[in-house]
Amino acid sequence: MLFETRDKAELGTQLRRLREAGVDGPMVRIDTLCGRLALPTTYRLSRFVTDPARESEYEHSDH
Repeated sequence: MLFETRDKAELGTQLRRLREAGVDGPMVRIDTLCGRLALPTTYRLSRFVTDPARESEYEHSDH
């Protein structure tokens, strides 16, 4: 996860910042967590990982 907010305008600002920083747009995932009546709606930005198992292998490798 890169960023989380309840403010939709703040989400747009953060997306612009990511683009300006050179983050590849298709690699960014936007989730809208709908809280309904119990919780407010939350917006979450995260980055796709192509193969989480391989990422984990590299982090824990003895090489």
